[in-house]
Amino acid sequence: MLKHVLFGLCLLLSSSLWSQGTITGQITDAAGESLPGATVLVLENGRGAAANDNGVYTIEGLAPGDYTLRFSYVGYENQVRKTQVVEGTWKTLMHVQLTELVIEIDELIVSATRAGKDAPFSYTNLDKEQIEENNLGQDVPFLLQWTPGAVVTSDAGTGIGYTGIRIRGSDPTRVNVTINGIPLNDAESQGVFWVDLPDFASSTDDIQIQRGVGTSTNGAGAFGGTINLNTTKLKKDPYARIGGTIGSFNTTKANVQFGSGLLNERFTLDGRLSRINSDGYIDRATADLESFYFSGAYVGDRSLLRLNVFSGHEITYQAWNGVDQSLIDDPELRTTNTAGTEKAGEPHEDEVDNYTQTHYQLLYNLQANLQWNINLAAHYTRGFGYFEQYKASQFLPDYQIEGVAVADTLLQTSDLIRRLWLDNHFFGGTFSAAYTSKSNRVRWTTGGAWNRYLGGHYGEVIWARLAGDSELGDRYYENDATKTDFNIYSKLNYQLTDPLSVFVDLQYRLVDYEFLGIDINLNSVTQRVQLPFFNPKAGVFYQINEGQSAYASFAVGNREPNRNDFVGSSPENRPNSERLYDTELGWRWNGKTSGVSVNGYYMVYQDQLVVTGALNEVGELLRTNVPDSYRLGLEVAGQWNLGDHFTVRSNLALSQNRLGGFTAFFDDYDADFNYLGQAEEVIEDAPLPFSPSFVGDLILEYRVWEQPEKHQLGLSLLNKYVSKQYIDVTGNEDATIDPYFFSNLRLQYSFDPEWLDTIEVNFLWRNLLNSLYETNGWSYVFEVEGMRTAAVGYYPQATTNFLLGISFGF
Repeated sequence: MLKHVLFGLCLLLSSSLWSQGTITGQITDAAGESLPGATVLVLENGRGAAANDNGVYTIEGLAPGDYTLRFSYVGYENQVRKTQVVEGTWKTLMHVQLTELVIEIDELIVSATRAGKDAPFSYTNLDKEQIEENNLGQDVPFLLQWTPGAVVTSDAGTGIGYTGIRIRGSDPTRVNVTINGIPLNDAESQGVFWVDLPDFASSTDDIQIQRGVGTSTNGAGAFGGTINLNTTKLKKDPYARIGGTIGSFNTTKANVQFGSGLLNERFTLDGRLSRINSDGYIDRATADLESFYFSGAYVGDRSLLRLNVFSGHEITYQAWNGVDQSLIDDPELRTTNTAGTEKAGEPHEDEVDNYTQTHYQLLYNLQANLQWNINLAAHYTRGFGYFEQYKASQFLPDYQIEGVAVADTLLQTSDLIRRLWLDNHFFGGTFSAAYTSKSNRVRWTTGGAWNRYLGGHYGEVIWARLAGDSELGDRYYENDATKTDFNIYSKLNYQLTDPLSVFVDLQYRLVDYEFLGIDINLNSVTQRVQLPFFNPKAGVFYQINEGQSAYASFAVGNREPNRNDFVGSSPENRPNSERLYDTELGWRWNGKTSGVSVNGYYMVYQDQLVVTGALNEVGELLRTNVPDSYRLGLEVAGQWNLGDHFTVRSNLALSQNRLGGFTAFFDDYDADFNYLGQAEEVIEDAPLPFSPSFVGDLILEYRVWEQPEKHQLGLSLLNKYVSKQYIDVTGNEDATIDPYFFSNLRLQYSFDPEWLDTIEVNFLWRNLLNSLYETNGWSYVFEVEGMRTAAVGYYPQATTNFLLGISFGF
């Protein structure tokens, strides 16, 4: 009996083993040479193998059925092959030849500071075509407004002039921006002034937006996100393009772009000249902008040396003050601009910002072999300009001007015109070295940067009704600062198994800042602070199958206070640096014609800096550390192609953004508006300012004609909704930005005639429904006889308007 049972078990086991199959074969290059270490992944079940020294791989224990195999080897293009394990067949042979990958050296220049396709972070990539869809002269933020969680604003209401972008509710000082891996944020204020680089999008090849802390990069620590612009793509064919835009509010744009192509297989030269003018939607919010971009490159066999020189000059009439709350619902009065109106009669005609910023970048990339890539860069930025302002009834001793004696009276007040100057230099270097193992399982990058900022701040009075003994060119204040920023980072991506990889990123950053500030006795003294930061990041990435992936990560970011925080405080009451703990969890699916990504995040802040109403020793508003605050959110983005002509793109961002307990301060006045001091209130829980709980975009695209190399006509309807935003930290319902919705209509037509490379027409009808809405604001909350009230100003955006662009490509 036992013999029969054992015989039956053996028969069953042999039957089971016989039903299992094996796929095996050799992996070679195009010349037939074996590729040891090449990897094979079965997409259906995640099983895989590595080729031996002879390039032979073996995957055993496969049940009968159809399988999809992906073959990979560093420096070679991936190949996906289908096969079948037939029941009763012991071995299935599949030999594969891989084609050597052509390495684009120029694309490797920014790779060190970007998130790769298997990075465990939330990001969006925009290519040249996507950038150009809306590029009609508006600043870069307005070209990025259709990405998840992005909210943009414009002082002039048109997207030309002073503009800004918030990501996940984080203001521009918390969004790190780089151009070719080189920091753009102002070293002291930490903001980005896009107006200094008009029409820069026309020279940009692609943009990556990382949300949250993201990967280590150069520049100030990212709290809301990172925007990385790349201008280093190699144009191998000669080209020329002439373009222009006309639009509402006397908006015009003209630019010329050209490139030599690859000369003698070694040299390229690219250039652009641009001019943009606009009267602005807000009264007198004019912009007169000029810029250029030149880039020359030498291409070696395995290296690339590139010199970029680009500059922008802006003369922008200020609309910083916003519009009073009582006027914003009036279609005529909502464009009121109070800038320059301290002058009696007509407003001061030169209440302008007049500034030039020029950038020099020297970039070097060496692809030493298939495993090693090295990047070096040196940079220098020169900024110089002023803000001119008419001020009435000023106390002359504040301007180092003696009073004027008239009869027996000493006159010490006068109307005057002042210029506040910036004279700054920013220079330094960056480096990175990247290693990829032959098996493609290990990818390691180390890099860093050393940057120094020399900032000169001074003021001059260029005219005064009573000038006393002052001379033109006298400086009534002068404040210089030096800031050095050093960082070094190391990133490792290790593929544990074929579907699973881990990511570790460690960064050390040291900030050294020397400036003129105040001591406890209110004396002006030179001060210095040194702030070391450690920013670790780690995550996992799992390739579920060919189209699906999931990831999780945890990152720490640190950020120093800005110039005003340092200069306006003494060492005794100086605020602490901010810290952010960022947890991200996401899933992506990419099909042949559609795709969806889902990302959840929990961003916990320690000592976040906010304006609570507290005053410093000299009576100016002081940002205060709030011990605890957080952002909890969900971002969903997707694209669906419905047939050959219709595409739906959409994204939404849901979030809860809260401040923990803190003390708020309010100026207190009596019935005659005499200042009594400050009242206090303990706030236990409040919404974070400028952080909408819902941001949603819906883009409907219909391709009317699509005849490649002939006619192409597309029609798009772009819709955006932003929910209510609080302006101050107390959650005051009288100081909010109402929810808003607007629609843009875009029509794009291209024609490729025989006598020209292409003709492109782009028509954008903005604010199709003529909505009256505002995107930014300020508030001053105070008390009069114990009754709390708020003075609120808003930044209205333009009513219905249009932009029409046409370009000719040669």
